[in-house]
Amino acid sequence: MPVTKAQVNRIALSFPGALEKPSYGRPAFFIEKKFFTRLRAEDNSVVMRVGGIEQRDMMLELDPGTYFITDHYKDYPAVLVRLARITPAELKAMLERRWREIAPKKLLREVDGAAAPAKKTSVAKKVVKKAKVTRKAKR
Repeated sequence: MPVTKAQVNRIALSFPGALEKPSYGRPAFFIEKKFFTRLRAEDNSVVMRVGGIEQRDMMLELDPGTYFITDHYKDYPAVLVRLARITPAELKAMLERRWREIAPKKLLREVDGAAAPAKKTSVAKKVVKKAKVTRKAKR
């Protein structure tokens, strides 16, 4: 059963920080200020940003019935997804991946229930610090 416009709206707006506002004169969804997705009424599809052109090309090759692009998107890491070929659960999973890429860390922590990540120290800094401690101990 194809995904409806109402389902796209409901799913997109279910993510924390999601809001609907125009993009190039068309309704689109954003996570705070970052583009999330938008409906394309002209071909009943949604615009999905992907990890890169290589990933997009792989998707196009593996399932051209579901994924496609227009000339407008040929140099852009995005793929168009035919709503008639996916389920609401698949759309939600695709959007969740995108949401995790663009959501502010604060929203991710709230959703995941995790504490703030510890400050990372580079391996080089750890080695230098250990060498200093070792030198002091030898004195």
